[in-house]
Amino acid sequence: MKNYLGILYAFLGGAVVGCAAAILFAPEKGVELRSRIKNLLKEHGIDFSDDEVEELVEQITSEID
Repeated sequence: MKNYLGILYAFLGGAVVGCAAAILFAPEKGVELRSRIKNLLKEHGIDFSDDEVEELVEQITSEID
């Protein structure tokens, strides 16, 4: 039983460290990321309005979920 408890503690410790690392190294805020996406698309000749970018982000996140 002690062996299983050690494995459980190791798993929970790894999960906590992983969550902390994800928060610390997360990319920029959503608004900044959308702006970057819009600028990248504009550089390639694709012009989107802010509303269209929001719709695109919503579509992508719904596909991911």
